[in-house]
Amino acid sequence: MSGVSRTAATAGKAENVGTDAGEARITWLPAKSARLVLAVSHGAGGGIEARDLQALAAVLPGHGVTVALVEQPWRVAGKKLAPAPRTLDTGWRGLWPALTAPGLPVVAGGRSAGARVACRTASELGAHAVLALSFPLHPPGKPEKSRAQELLGAGVPTLVVQGGRDPFGRPEEFPPGEHGLVEVPFADHGFAVPKKASLTQDQAMDLLTDAVAGWLDGLS
Repeated sequence: MSGVSRTAATAGKAENVGTDAGEARITWLPAKSARLVLAVSHGAGGGIEARDLQALAAVLPGHGVTVALVEQPWRVAGKKLAPAPRTLDTGWRGLWPALTAPGLPVVAGGRSAGARVACRTASELGAHAVLALSFPLHPPGKPEKSRAQELLGAGVPTLVVQGGRDPFGRPEEFPPGEHGLVEVPFADHGFAVPKKASLTQDQAMDLLTDAVAGWLDGLS
C-alpha cells in the first residue's frame, strides 16, 4: 500500500462532543458500506497527527472500516499535559454514545495512553474488540512497574502492534495471553524507524496498516 496518502485524515468531518471531562472531538473518516467503526485516540504526548493514526485513517476506509479519530478534552482545550487516567476514561466514556451512533460494532483503540484507556473500558462499554498501538507496558527503564493487567483484562479480542525497539515495552517483554501481537521491526514508540534500518518508514506503516486491516477482516 505504499504511496497511500498519510494525511487523508485532514479531509475528515469533525464533531465536537460534550463529556464530563470537557469537550472532546471526533474526526470521522467514513467508509462506503461500512461494517465496523474503529475509534482510536492519541497518546499523552501528542494528538491525532501521529503517523500510525494518520496511516490507519488513510487506508482502512477502503476496507469497509469507518475510522473515528478521537481527541480527548485536554487536547481540545489546548493543554500540554494529559490528566490522570481516570479523567481520560471519563472522557472516553462520554464519547462512546457518539461512536456507537452509526449503529455499527465499535472497535476501541488508541496509541500509548489511548490504548490503555481502550483496554480499561472495553468490557464496560461493550467494545467489539481492542486495538492497542504502542501499548506502554511499563515506563521506560522500569519494567517492574508493569501495566500488563490492563491489557490482559480487556476481555475482548485484542491486537497489540508494537515497535521492535519501543522503550515502553519491546514485543518480547509482553506476557502470554489471548491477545495478538504484531511487531514493527526497528520502530520506536512513535513507529519511527531509523534510516539505516532494513525497511523504510513507508514500509513500516504498510506493515502496520496491513496487519490491522487483516485482523479487522477476521473479526466476527
